[in-house]
Amino acid sequence: MNKEEKWNIELSEYIKQGEPNKKEKAKTWETAIGLQDVDGLKPSRYLIDTAKEHIEGIINIEEAKRKINEYYKVADNRRNDKSENSEEADKVAVRITEILSEKSFNFNVFELINIHLRLFKGIYKEAGKIRDYNFTKKEWILNEDTVIYSSFETIKDALEYDIEQEKNFSYKDLSLEESIKHISRFTSNIWQVHPFCEGNTRTTAVFIIKYLRTFGFNINDDIFAKNSWYFRNSLVRANYKNFEKNIFEDTSYLEKFFFNLLSDTNYELKNRYTHIDYKQKQNNINLNNKKYTLEEQAIINIINNNESINQEEIAKLINKSLRTVKSIMKEMQEKGIIKRNNGKRNGKWIVL
Repeated sequence: MNKEEKWNIELSEYIKQGEPNKKEKAKTWETAIGLQDVDGLKPSRYLIDTAKEHIEGIINIEEAKRKINEYYKVADNRRNDKSENSEEADKVAVRITEILSEKSFNFNVFELINIHLRLFKGIYKEAGKIRDYNFTKKEWILNEDTVIYSSFETIKDALEYDIEQEKNFSYKDLSLEESIKHISRFTSNIWQVHPFCEGNTRTTAVFIIKYLRTFGFNINDDIFAKNSWYFRNSLVRANYKNFEKNIFEDTSYLEKFFFNLLSDTNYELKNRYTHIDYKQKQNNINLNNKKYTLEEQAIINIINNNESINQEEIAKLINKSLRTVKSIMKEMQEKGIIKRNNGKRNGKWIVL
């Protein structure tokens, strides 16, 4: 068993136990640590032990950060883990956990830049700074070709345009499939700008997770933890075209990732599928005639996690008024999506 499998199993035990507070903390840590795989970074044994202390309530997140910082101040010969990449993996993972544990979020360019600064301060000298040069990056899934990233002169304007367009977009009455197609395109646009010298995928992931939570999605689960490299590869394919080879931008890989992330689908997310030479036909997106809206899917996820939850609590989770939630859930009952068993006081919601 390799180190990655071991830490996954250790943290997953807290999720299986089902204690709400420990479960949510463990999911956040899984996501934070799993995202390091985007850059081939692996956590130290010390980080896993620190994460477990935080999950168990022995220390808070500030103490976890302090412990990790102090650990990397000691001499190399006193460390238990001498991996070259473990320091960045550990420090960024604990910072992602901190950010994902916070409720606050501002949907603007400054928030994206601030996330990068908080994640990489003291790790990259250009943390929180927009890149001032153009570059290319060879990708194995493109046979060493590169995505065309935004010119450095247009970065801020491009980000402001994409975010402003998203702010003005309405998901009302869109099916889940239509909503996910739009979210996939928005996410790929933000990533294609590539505003920073390093750490763009991890920054984009944290920003999008925080954004999706404004819809009521609590997505701290093992999709990001186990498929962060696929997430990056799907972003590459969503932004690559080569007319000579008859290859065009393709968001379908990213859409499958978001379907697994936001609903109960279970598409295979294999990195080899994203390679431009992979010929085997992929499964088309099939929702089995489910025509949920984004809000309805968020409510379904919430009910699946807690059947006894009341509508006031649901309203807080999806950032809607109680009146709006009652209206949405009434329609869901009329459509036969959910029902209420055993009355208002001691009843439970059932997803049909």
